[in-house]
Amino acid sequence: MKQYTALICIAVGVIVVMGIFFGADFFKFSVATQDYEIFVDPLLDEQGMFTMGRVTIQNIGAKPITNLHINFGDGDILDIQTLSVGQKIIVSPPPENSMEFVMISADNDIFVNKAYREMPKMVGMMGS
Repeated sequence: MKQYTALICIAVGVIVVMGIFFGADFFKFSVATQDYEIFVDPLLDEQGMFTMGRVTIQNIGAKPITNLHINFGDGDILDIQTLSVGQKIIVSPPPENSMEFVMISADNDIFVNKAYREMPKMVGMMGS
């Protein structure tokens, strides 16, 4: 009987360790690890006759981001006062913009520079 008890204790211990390991990995994505952190995803959507650009910006930090300065290139700039914790916005450059890159800066030494990426084309979808 003591052998079964020891085996059960070992099995429960392994399950608890695995739960902690995978749980910590899961919470890494949902709990802010830095005070000031931003997610930026510039995306091009080609619709055959025209190209639409949009930039998704989300505050994934633990504190609000202030004085957000979005530079779409070609002299096109957008300023946003505050981006609250967890807030996501989607902004678009003007239609005549070359849409090559976007540079985002804000208070507390935040700077992100990213090139636009194209949406994958799938059969049957608009623009493919």
